[in-house]
Amino acid sequence: MTQLVVFLQAGAGANGSFSLILLGGMILVFWLFMIRPQAKKAKEAKKFQENMQKGDKIVTIAGIHGTVNKVNDDGTILMETSPGSYLKIEKSAISIEWTQNVNKAASVVTDKK
Repeated sequence: MTQLVVFLQAGAGANGSFSLILLGGMILVFWLFMIRPQAKKAKEAKKFQENMQKGDKIVTIAGIHGTVNKVNDDGTILMETSPGSYLKIEKSAISIEWTQNVNKAASVVTDKK
């Protein structure tokens, strides 16, 4: 009877360590596929927003297209949506993906001419 108890306790210890290894593996996979790409995307967004200059064509997260007219020190920009029409928006409101797609499309059209 004591041998059976010792055997069951040894099995429970091995199962516990397997559970810890499995949990560690799940955390690693979560970090690799969720946290790391999100941090990389945030770093690219910050770099994009810092390098914005007058004359850049941009698209906001609301889908408003325009051109950067002035970059302010308070984290905002003055965007010209049509000649003589300006909007003051936050730099963080600029969609990086849409802006890059619009600029790619514009460069493809000018390359074809």
